Amino acid sequence: MENLFEVHAEARTDEGKGASRRLRHAGKFPAVVYGAEKDPVSITLDHNQFLRHLDEEAFYAHILTLIVDGKKDQVVLKDLQRHPANDNKILHADFLRVDAKHEMTMTVPIHFIGEDVAPGVKEGGQVSHMMTEVDVACLPKDLPEYIEADISKLGMDESIHLSELTVPKGVSLTALTHHQEEELEEGERSAYDQAVASIHMPRVQEVEEDEDEATEASAGEEDNGDDEATEE
Repeated sequence: MENLFEVHAEARTDEGKGASRRLRHAGKFPAVVYGAEKDPVSITLDHNQFLRHLDEEAFYAHILTLIVDGKKDQVVLKDLQRHPANDNKILHADFLRVDAKHEMTMTVPIHFIGEDVAPGVKEGGQVSHMMTEVDVACLPKDLPEYIEADISKLGMDESIHLSELTVPKGVSLTALTHHQEEELEEGERSAYDQAVASIHMPRVQEVEEDEDEATEASAGEEDNGDDEATEE
């Protein structure tokens, strides 16, 4: 079985748009690996093989083993450029070498749990996801595949914020580090402490009610017009 977290690549010496175009016609695409105080290295990846990696959510927030001509590096996928008209066509990728002793920042997905039992949902409310991923800072060994957001106790017109998420030991949410020096009054929430999800009554019901009221008002005006015509 293919190891989803092992990426095989070849070193690339030819640069430029023409060289990249030839690679893509051959079923490959260009990439670069950098970081850890080493020189950047241009590499070539097999397009279809890489697409299979991308089918796994964990691939985006996992320490990967990049094998270039037999030499191994521990990396993370830092950036991915897709074709603007075809999401399944990869144009370029950036890999960042990781240093076990240095903290790194990564974007990881948010997994929502408890939606089906949330009091607000049981009352007819609808869950809105304001965020689906979050930036974290940690050592490579502590990098989580995702952050969990438990909304099982969320009521109608309530929200869960970044500060209410439970993160693994050794992991911090980078957005919350910005307000450490803020002077907040008791009960005041930092602007950096963004809402992750909320539950509200679906707006479509409000629109339907407005339409019903408009229809009734229109019918009332027609009735009044008929009465006036009868009196004449």
